[in-house]
Amino acid sequence: MTITLYGIPNCDTVKKARKWLDEQGIAYDFHDYKKQGVDPAKLRVWAGEAGWEVLLNRRGTTFRALPDELKDGIDAGKAVEIMAGHTSTIKRPVVEHPGGLLVGFDARAWANALA
Repeated sequence: MTITLYGIPNCDTVKKARKWLDEQGIAYDFHDYKKQGVDPAKLRVWAGEAGWEVLLNRRGTTFRALPDELKDGIDAGKAVEIMAGHTSTIKRPVVEHPGGLLVGFDARAWANALA
């Protein structure tokens, strides 16, 4: 099984997710979107699968620091634009696997999806 984990290396949730994958013996490729960015086309696919509301992290400091005009009237297109320009606003981690997409870390959901 080929999976790709997208995130930021110093994020505590990403660290937990990587540790869990290592403990389960599940190999993965890591994509650091601080260094490598994320293609807006991929973000649109993810938003279509998971919902942009799930994918956009509105609780983080990066989102809260954005100007109000960016945060007002958000729809899928605007959410993708925000996430492409400010990768810290993407909920972490995101995992692409043969069965679909996981957003955020939940050990039980991950075990069900990746077992």
